[in-house]
Amino acid sequence: MKHVIIGTAGHVDHGKTELVKALTGVDTDRLAEEKKRGITIDLGFARLDFPDGSCASIVDVPGHEKFIKNMLAGAGGVDLAMLVVAADEGFMPQTVEHLDILQLLGVKDGLVVLTKTDLVDEDWLRMLEEDVKSRVRGTLLQEKPILRTSVRTGEGIGQLRDALHDLTLHAGEKSARTPSRLPIDRVFSVDGFGTVVTGTLIDGHIAVGDEAQLMPRGNKCRVRNLQVHGRDAAAVYAGQRAAVNLAGVKKENISRGDVLCRPDSMQPTLMLDVKLQNLPDSKRIIESGSRLHLYHGAAVRLAKAVLLDRDALRPGESCYAQLRLSEELAARQGDRFVVRFYSPLETVGGGVILDEQPYRHKRNDARVLALLAVRESGSDEARLVQAVGERGAEGMTLLDLAVRFDEPEEKLTETLAALCARGKLVEIAPSRYLAASVLDGLWASCEMMLAKYHREHPLHAGMRLAEARQRLLHGKAQENADAILACFVREGKLALTAERCALTDFSIHLTRRQSAIRAELLCACRAAGILGKKQDALCALFDKKDRVECARVLESLLSTGELVLLAPGLCVEKGVLAAVGARVKAWFETHDALALGEFRDALGTSRDHALLVLEYYDRRGVLRREGDVRRPGARFGELQK
Repeated sequence: MKHVIIGTAGHVDHGKTELVKALTGVDTDRLAEEKKRGITIDLGFARLDFPDGSCASIVDVPGHEKFIKNMLAGAGGVDLAMLVVAADEGFMPQTVEHLDILQLLGVKDGLVVLTKTDLVDEDWLRMLEEDVKSRVRGTLLQEKPILRTSVRTGEGIGQLRDALHDLTLHAGEKSARTPSRLPIDRVFSVDGFGTVVTGTLIDGHIAVGDEAQLMPRGNKCRVRNLQVHGRDAAAVYAGQRAAVNLAGVKKENISRGDVLCRPDSMQPTLMLDVKLQNLPDSKRIIESGSRLHLYHGAAVRLAKAVLLDRDALRPGESCYAQLRLSEELAARQGDRFVVRFYSPLETVGGGVILDEQPYRHKRNDARVLALLAVRESGSDEARLVQAVGERGAEGMTLLDLAVRFDEPEEKLTETLAALCARGKLVEIAPSRYLAASVLDGLWASCEMMLAKYHREHPLHAGMRLAEARQRLLHGKAQENADAILACFVREGKLALTAERCALTDFSIHLTRRQSAIRAELLCACRAAGILGKKQDALCALFDKKDRVECARVLESLLSTGELVLLAPGLCVEKGVLAAVGARVKAWFETHDALALGEFRDALGTSRDHALLVLEYYDRRGVLRREGDVRRPGARFGELQK
C-alpha cells in the first residue's frame, strides 16, 4: 500500500486546523495553550480516510511567523502540499514564506484551498483566484487546482477530499529498501510503556522488535511497540506517520531533531557540502562566512556558510557551499534543507545536500567544484564511479550501491559490468567494486613499497603478507586486502605465496659462497629428518667468518619456504615435512581421528616431538584438536604444500 503525507501550509488564522477537522473529524490542536489562544503552535496530525479504503496522513503546521521552527519540523516528510488561503485576506506574508519553504524542500505536488468563502462575494472570489494563480506561477502549485471551501457551510469539503484522493493515487511511492530513518518531532513518556517518539518515516521500514539507533548521539535502543494514528502496527513503512515506543533509552536522552535509524546506517557530521540557493525574493545577501540557521528534518543548527566559488550569494543565485555546523547532525546525500538568516530571523534560501561526510575544503578549488558538479547532476555512470571512488580501498558492494542509489541490483549489474569493461571500475571480488583510479594508486604504492623491501632484503623471497596488508591498506579487512592483492596477481604485477608477496620481476641472487652455504644447510636439515635442526646448531657448522652469511642464507631459506620453523628456532626441511604430511593424509583416508600415540608410533619418534609436529599442524589449521585426538582442519588440503 502507498503511504502519503499531506502537509498544510499558509498564514496564521486562515483556517488550516478547522479545514483538517472538517476533512478528518480530528482537532489537531492538542495543547491547552493552542485552545486558549485559538492558534496552532505545534504540529498536529490526523488520518484522512478515502471511500476506497485507502488513507493518507495530514500534518497540520502552525502558521504564525513565531512558530516557523515548528512548521519546518513537520514539513520535511511532506509529499503533497495543501496551501490554505483565507478568502477574506488573500496571500499574506506567511503564505509566501510557507510556499517558499515547500519549494525549497522539494515538494512536488499539491493544491490551493480557499477557505472562508462564505465571507466574500463571487466577484471577490474570482479576483482572488486570479491573484492566487499569479502568485503561484513558477512554483510547484502552478496550474494546480484552486478549490473553494467553507467549514461553516460545508461547501467544497467533499470536492477537496476527492481532489486529495486523486493526488494521493498519483503520488510517487517512497522506497522501503533503503535503511530506515525517522526524524523525531515529538518525545514524551507514557505510563507503563516508557519513552515514545513520533515522526514521519521518510526511508525504509521499522518493525516491532527491531534494533535501532538514535543519531547523532549514537544511542542504541529497541522498538518495543508501534502505532500509526493511535492503532497498533506490527511494522511501519516509508511515508507513514508513526509513534515508536522505545526500550533501552530515557526520554531525557532524546531531543526533537534527533533521527531514529537502522543501526550503523548513519554517521554524525559537523560539515555538509551543499548546493545553496538564495531565494529570488530574498532581502538578504549571503556572504561567505555568514552565520545561518539550518533546518533539516526536525533539527535546527547554527551553521557557517563557506561559499566555494564566490564571495557572496545574491537573491536568485545558487552555488556550491560548505556548511560548518555548531553541533553534530545526522543527514544523507540528497536531503533538502532550509536556511534562515541569522538576524533578523527570516527564510532566505535552502538547497540540497551533496555530501554528508565531506573533508574541509579550500575555496575556489576547481577539483572540489568538479566533484560536486558530478554529485549534483552527473550521469548515472559518473555518479556510480564517483561513489565507489570516494570509498577508496574499501570499495562498495552491489548491495551498497543499490541502497545508495535506490536502484534494483539487476539494473545496476548491467551498468557496473559496462563500467568494468571500460576500465572505470574493477570487480576485485564477486559483487565488490573499486574505482580503477584507486586501484592504480594502490598499485603505485605497493610497487614502491616492495621495491624498497627488495633492495633492503635481497635474500628474502618477499614481504610477509600480514606486513604488506598493514602497510599498504592500513588495517582494512583482510578479505578486502587479499582481494586487492589477488587482483595485482591476475594483472601479472605481483607474485603471491601463502606467506609472502613480491614483485614478479624479483628473484633472489646468491653469491657463490652463499650458494654453497645454502646447499650445506639444506643437506644438514634433510639428514636431521623430522627432528629438525636448531638454528644455532646450523650456524655452528660454519667458521666464524661465515656465520653472518649463514644467518642471511638461513633467513632466505625460511622466507622461500625451503626450510620451515616447526617451533621457534627449530628448522625442518620442506621435503621432510611434506613426506610426513603425505603419511597423515593417507592415515585419514581410512581413519576418522588421529591420536598422539598413533602419530608417535607412525613417526618412530618421541611423544614430545610428535606433539610438536601436531601442534604445528594445529596452528596452521591443517588439523584441529578435539579432546585427545586430531581431525582434519579447515586447511587440511594444504597438508603437503
